[in-house]
Amino acid sequence: MTTTITPYRSATLQTRDGFAQLVHAEWTKFRTVRGWVIGMIVAVLVTAGIGIFVAAGDAGQSCQAIGPTGSSSGCGSAPALPLGPDGEPVVDNFYFVRQPLTGNGTLTVRLTSLTSLLPPAGQGLGATPSQPGTVPWAKAGIIMSATSLSTPRAYAAVMATGANGVRMQWNYTGDTAGLPGAVSAGSPRWLRLARDGDTITGYDSADGAHWTVVDVVRLAGLPATVQAGLFTASPQLPARAVNIAGIGQGGGGPTASTAVFDHLSRSGAWPASSWTGGYTQGDLAAEAQGVGGYHQLAGRITVTGQGDVAPAIPDQGEFGSSENTIAIYLTGTFVGLIAVAVVATMFMTGEYRRGLIRTTLAASPRRGRVLAAKALVVAGVAFVAGLLGTAGAEVVGTSIARSRGTQDFPEPWPAELRMIVGTALVVAVVAVLTLAVATIVRRSVAAVTIIFAAIVVPYFLSAIATLPVGVADWLLRVTPAAGFALQQATPQYRQVDAYYAPVSGFYPLAPWAGFAVLCAWTLAALGGAVYLLRRRDA
Repeated sequence: MTTTITPYRSATLQTRDGFAQLVHAEWTKFRTVRGWVIGMIVAVLVTAGIGIFVAAGDAGQSCQAIGPTGSSSGCGSAPALPLGPDGEPVVDNFYFVRQPLTGNGTLTVRLTSLTSLLPPAGQGLGATPSQPGTVPWAKAGIIMSATSLSTPRAYAAVMATGANGVRMQWNYTGDTAGLPGAVSAGSPRWLRLARDGDTITGYDSADGAHWTVVDVVRLAGLPATVQAGLFTASPQLPARAVNIAGIGQGGGGPTASTAVFDHLSRSGAWPASSWTGGYTQGDLAAEAQGVGGYHQLAGRITVTGQGDVAPAIPDQGEFGSSENTIAIYLTGTFVGLIAVAVVATMFMTGEYRRGLIRTTLAASPRRGRVLAAKALVVAGVAFVAGLLGTAGAEVVGTSIARSRGTQDFPEPWPAELRMIVGTALVVAVVAVLTLAVATIVRRSVAAVTIIFAAIVVPYFLSAIATLPVGVADWLLRVTPAAGFALQQATPQYRQVDAYYAPVSGFYPLAPWAGFAVLCAWTLAALGGAVYLLRRRDA
């Protein structure tokens, strides 16, 4: 007799124990621990709350500045900075000697002298420049510009500078180097601009016979008739000291430069009328002091002016509006980051302390996957917390500032979006870094201390100006704190002389390059955590 045995089949639906199920299990574990959820809520509240508090305090303060209008007023009542063609804040106030050019044409000139005057020592804002000196980015040359002179416009210019040689610049942010060296009667600079439709070509020459193309740019939408001619600009000296809690004293002040041109020649449809001179934005302060003007004599044209045509940089002390960027509303990030680090640490060390790690690893023996699932969960939660905190601080802080009449330093919306979302990304990556460190050391206090020492301490040592700029730059290049470069509001422009230091909100690395340094540290820590997790007993 043959007996047939039927294999047992469980009625339970079989599912694949995959990574998605592991992530779901870790998420369930996270959301069911009340302390961890409360910790993330605290991170949101302190990030937003401190930013709002800073905004309220800042909006209640006033400042005195000499703006383009020449009037001294509180920050809240000052006019907003103008915006360039790409939405960036700009300085657009220089002495322009011009005529209209219709259609295509050229303008050629020789520059034989560029001299500058600095403000007397200790005079600062409002002083009349009277001391001979060098202004590195004083500019004198020729420019072709769209017809509107009261607002920023598309333009291209080729110029000599005080200490940076010949440059071709356009639309405020474009900059290309030409002939090096300073201008003098024995070493003049010949400059030429040629228009062909929307295309402007800049040339320079040392002798007027052998010409070199500096650059060729296209100015989209350039009108048929443009304003073209000679100009001189002399930017304000940047502040080299910072006033923090009454320590230190701001510096800087207005300058003035004078250029001498000759051998002017033109081609194209130019009028027979005389030249028109004046400041593009109407600089009442300069005009009241008698700084600015031009005169012609025996084929020579002398042009004197102040101001600049360049991107605007905050903390220069020369603008009539508030010079705070939205980065000031992100101050609470560092306190919120400590709360996130504590939660991320407990997400791992809590299992070791309670002995639950054995159960977790028994359910999923592939230990690297366990750490990856935990990292994904804590990164996602931290990103949401960081985004809510920073967005809340920015939205409410901006509203408070505007309601009290304070105008923040204007930023293009992509920069604001990068700062808010980028800060949330930094919080998420720091949470993963903390998780990895906690896996390595298995002690909550040790893990949080390491993260605090590696990220928060280097930032504050750099930001509060207790370290030399070189040391501060080095710290923000090689430590995980480099990730906070994503909070930099304004790029560093080589054609603008400014105090590019961490204490002024500038970082030695570009925003995403700094974030890459933070990610590199995190990946290295994760690698070490996976290695030790696989080799050690639970």
